[in-house]
Amino acid sequence: MSVPVDSPWAFVAVGRPVRGEFTYQVPEALRGKLSPGQRVRIPFGRQSTLGFFLAPAGPPSAEVVKRLKSIERPLEESAALTPELVELLRFAASHYRYPLGEAMRGAMPPGLSQNDDGKEAKADLVWWAAAVPEANLASLARAPSQHAALSYLLAVGGRALVEELVHAIPGAKATLKVLAQKGLVTLDSQEVVHGVRAGLEQGRPAQLTPEQHTAVAGLTTALDAGGFSTFLLHGVTGSGKTEVYLRLVERALEQGKGSLILVPEIALTPQLVGRFKSRFGPQIAVLHSALKDRERLRHWQLLRKGTVKIAVGVRSAIWAPVGNLGVVVVDEEHDPSFKQDEKLKYQARDLAVVRAQKAGALVVLGSATPSLETLENVRRGRYRTLTLERRVDDRPMPTIALVDLRVARPRLQDEEPPVLSAALKEAIGQTLGRGQQVILFLNRRGHSTFVLCEVCGESLKCQDCDVCLTHHLSARRLVCHYCNRQQFLPDNCPKCSGPLLQLGVGTERVEAEVAASFPGARVGRLDRDAASNNERLTELLASFARREIDVLVGTQMVAKGHDFPGVTLVCVVLADSSLALPDFRAAERTFHLLTQVAGRAGRGKDPGRVLVQSYHPESEAVARMLHSDFAGFAQNELRRRKALGWPPYTRMAMVRIEGDDASVTAATARRLGQAMAQRLPPSSAGVRLLGPAPAPLARIKGKTRWQIVLKGPTHAALAGPLDAAEALLPELPASVKVVLDVDPGAML
Repeated sequence: MSVPVDSPWAFVAVGRPVRGEFTYQVPEALRGKLSPGQRVRIPFGRQSTLGFFLAPAGPPSAEVVKRLKSIERPLEESAALTPELVELLRFAASHYRYPLGEAMRGAMPPGLSQNDDGKEAKADLVWWAAAVPEANLASLARAPSQHAALSYLLAVGGRALVEELVHAIPGAKATLKVLAQKGLVTLDSQEVVHGVRAGLEQGRPAQLTPEQHTAVAGLTTALDAGGFSTFLLHGVTGSGKTEVYLRLVERALEQGKGSLILVPEIALTPQLVGRFKSRFGPQIAVLHSALKDRERLRHWQLLRKGTVKIAVGVRSAIWAPVGNLGVVVVDEEHDPSFKQDEKLKYQARDLAVVRAQKAGALVVLGSATPSLETLENVRRGRYRTLTLERRVDDRPMPTIALVDLRVARPRLQDEEPPVLSAALKEAIGQTLGRGQQVILFLNRRGHSTFVLCEVCGESLKCQDCDVCLTHHLSARRLVCHYCNRQQFLPDNCPKCSGPLLQLGVGTERVEAEVAASFPGARVGRLDRDAASNNERLTELLASFARREIDVLVGTQMVAKGHDFPGVTLVCVVLADSSLALPDFRAAERTFHLLTQVAGRAGRGKDPGRVLVQSYHPESEAVARMLHSDFAGFAQNELRRRKALGWPPYTRMAMVRIEGDDASVTAATARRLGQAMAQRLPPSSAGVRLLGPAPAPLARIKGKTRWQIVLKGPTHAALAGPLDAAEALLPELPASVKVVLDVDPGAML
């Protein structure tokens, strides 16, 4: 039975972590005037809170009507979320088993996620002052402050930032206003484009490579035909995938269609945004958490109004209100950063495909090393493939050489050997001597990754987490990378007063060794410590692009997507750092990361070289990477996954349990495990329940952690045990947190 739009009842999603949809009365003045996705203020419990109107509701029972509360008022004139996004969020909340209202609130930008009225966000402006051509200093002989301000302007070429003058001349802001009234100076504002710096822009190439031309033709044909389709753009590093994206977005814009471009890391946005700004100017909205709240809200509002049709952002941009969506691009689609680890635990790559399917749009998944899930979808005929096997301008792929650390870095008698092997030092010296740039990659922050006592062997661990503390020399602190607990490095072992050894290698130590070995080199470091905000990150990348830095040391932030033509040498300082993780994806992620960072070399006119330092060169991931053999690696890894029953041949879900009291947490985990086991389908269905068992990292932030793993042939096969877990949640101790993670990205 259809429900009239002016029904006196409505289904509402509550912006709280509560499951289900709630029925509310609709005041007579609002009946027929609310739209799906519109923010409303509602009473919930003893407070007013944020809600989202979903749809008119049919008449509830007379008994229920007596208890119904009424929507208080709308918080905006029109719906914040489009019908398309409401449908996508409904799917995500159901698939990932998360409260719908909380999912909808999380999709909102800052300023719209709270129980208050939305406000129009204004652009950040920068003001310029310019002297008019006929400005005469002589007329200001009796006004020294005005004379000084105009003199300054004329001395710097006639135009300068107002902020610059204020720093140079106290009171200059008021003085400039007086000069403007006299007609001697003009004042004008300019919108600040966050995330763009000189050196990060790139012009339109005169022509495409034959492979690019074929890829663009195939994609534009699919776009012109309309309807949903998914392509894997499998291109080696430096093959020009970004230019293919740009041409496709151009075509979509010509047709009046919107485009959504997702990248995995904030570190990738400055260069990509620079290229898109160079091509499309103000038609770009940028969405990621490192921007100021006001800027994110403004870009979101521009998209919602249809003023801007192209959104570029990280995984949370999957909720961007791009109208008339025609193209969705997921760059570096293999990257684990597309999986959200908090609250709604969605996989943005997968939701991108779902969103495009609902919108009838074209999806492009780009990667040099596609995920095994994507390769399996290609094999099953769900995705089509376009291949870029050669670099732009037929530049050669970098040569890759191994430095076997078992031979090149033997341990000295009483001290840890240097990080830089002799072969690496020689290669850096040669590269710097030619005026070229170097990237050194190590996926560990800090100076020393663990500190232990030389006498009793006790390592210094975090009191709240089951991990070793990392020594950060720049901060003069021991830091836990899980809870950020910090303390001073003691002079001696707290347990036996023995001397302490600093072992393990982090980016700070690599940076220090490079600076000591090459005193004339300009060395920069790119990790979460050095680039703690978007402005610092963007400026650091821009400085490297302008060749103001010779050697860039960094974590995975340097590994992906960047295009620096001056880089001819890349070194993987320690290739084995992620191989030993207790995760079935460890080898795949190691191969992805090594290949990506190697691809930063030789993207300009000069050939590139890659050195890979390893203690385990015979491991599958390292050995295949040394020979650029992705096909061989993928084939063997898929064979292993199939034999062991891991994705992409099974679907997975994980129940994570954590609490302050170890015994209560363990008992809760066992209770959940028993309830889930009772709902397992017959053994012939192929569903397996692993656990409950302590998590690999059994203690984080002072909390004990357990987990239960479900594996089965389909998501539907997992429904029974997951339903049982969800049904039990209200009965569990309030001190224990239970999280359902469908399609988990990591096993830790």
